[in-house]
Amino acid sequence: MQPPRPTKPIFVGNQRTGIVQVGGGLDGTQPAPVSVQTMTAGYTHDVDKCVAEIHKLHAAGADIVRVAVPEKKDTDALKEILAQTSVPIVADVHFHFRRALEAVEAGVHKIRLNPGNINDREQVVEVIKACRDAKLPIRVGVNEGSIIERRDKQKRARELGAMFSEHKHGYLLAIMIAKLEEYLDIFYEQDFYDIAISAKSMDATIVIDAYTEISKRFDHPLHLGVTHAGPKETGCIRSVVALGTLLANGIGDTIRISYANDPIYEVQDGLELLYTLGLRERVGAELIACPTCGRIQVDLFTLVQQVRAKLASDIQVPMKVAVMGCVVNGPGEAEGADVAVFAGDRRGIIYVQGEKVANVPEEEILDRLLKECEAFQAAVRAGTARLGEKKVEIVPPDPLGELGSGWEKMAAQRIRSADLTIGQS
Repeated sequence: MQPPRPTKPIFVGNQRTGIVQVGGGLDGTQPAPVSVQTMTAGYTHDVDKCVAEIHKLHAAGADIVRVAVPEKKDTDALKEILAQTSVPIVADVHFHFRRALEAVEAGVHKIRLNPGNINDREQVVEVIKACRDAKLPIRVGVNEGSIIERRDKQKRARELGAMFSEHKHGYLLAIMIAKLEEYLDIFYEQDFYDIAISAKSMDATIVIDAYTEISKRFDHPLHLGVTHAGPKETGCIRSVVALGTLLANGIGDTIRISYANDPIYEVQDGLELLYTLGLRERVGAELIACPTCGRIQVDLFTLVQQVRAKLASDIQVPMKVAVMGCVVNGPGEAEGADVAVFAGDRRGIIYVQGEKVANVPEEEILDRLLKECEAFQAAVRAGTARLGEKKVEIVPPDPLGELGSGWEKMAAQRIRSADLTIGQS
C-alpha cells in the first residue's frame, strides 16, 4: 500500500448535511478518508421517490449522493429535495449549462460538468462564477464515451499522442489529458481551483492507466470509477480491479462503483473495498467463511447467508466473525476471529476470542453464534472486551482419538474427511 497522493482538498456539503472533505495533503491539510459516492436511479423530479432513495443510500453509508438534472423540472425539484435530506447532494449536469446555474441557485452542494457536452467557454465561465460565489466545488468528468471528437482539433492531443505512442491506450490517454488541460485552463483563468477530476472508461485497464497518468499532471482530488461497468455480477470485478489497483497505489480520493442495479449495492461494495484496503474504519461485522470443498459437514452456504443477514441488522461493532465448515481450517480461523464457529459431523464448535463456549447441533448453530456475537458486542461496548484480542491457542480436535492417529491416516489418505467426527462436550 502506498500513502495517499497529496491533493488540494475540496469540501462538499454544509453545516446541516455535514461537510465531506475530498482529498487533502496540500495547503496545510491532512488527507481525508476516501469517500463513497453513488447516484440515484429514479427521476429527480419525482420528489418523494427521490428523497426516499437518497435516505436509503445515505443510511447504507453513502457519503455523497448525486442526482441527474437533465431537465428544468429536475432542478425545480432540488429545493424541496435538499430541504428533506441530510447528505451532500451533487447535481449531474451533462447537456445544458443552465441546469447547473439552476442547481446552484437551488442550493446544491456540488456540480458535475462533462467537458464533452458543455464546452462553450462563455457558458462554462458562467457556471464557474456561480459556483465561486456560492463556494461550491465542481467535478470535471471526462468519460471515454463522450470526449472523443470526430475531427482533429488539438495540437496538444497530437503532441500527447506522440508521447504515449508506445502505450497500448496512447491515443485515448492523449485525448483525455488534452481535454482536461483545455477545460481546466478556463477554470484557472477564473482563479477557480475547487475542482475534482474523473476520467472513466468501461475498460478497467484504461481506467488504471488514465488515472495514473492524470495523477502525475494535476494536483486536484480524483473521483475514481469505471463507467458502464455492467450488472453487479461482472461489474464488481471490473470495478474492484481498477479501483483497488489505483487505491493501493495511493491514487484516488473519492469513489463510485457503478452497476446496472440498485445503487445500494454500489455503496455496500464501495465501502467493503475501502474496508478491505484499510482505507476506512469498518462499521459492523467482518464475516469470513470457507469456500466450497468436500469436507463440509453442515449446510454451510445457507448458514453463511443467514449469519450475514443477522450481522448486518444486529451488529455495529467491527468484530471479525468466522463461519467454517470443517476441522481443517476452522481452528485457525476460530483462533483469529473474535467470534467463530467450525463444524463437523453436523455440529458446530463455537469460540469467542479463542475460548470454546459451546458445542451445539447443526440446527442450533445460528442462534447460538448470534447470541455470542451480541454478548461480545455488549462486552466491547462495556469495556470488558477488546476487538482482535486472542486469549488462547486452539488445538485442533483429533478426529479419531487422543493419540493423533487420525491426522496421520488423513495425511496418508487412508480415511475420508466424511468419516471424521467431532466429539460432543
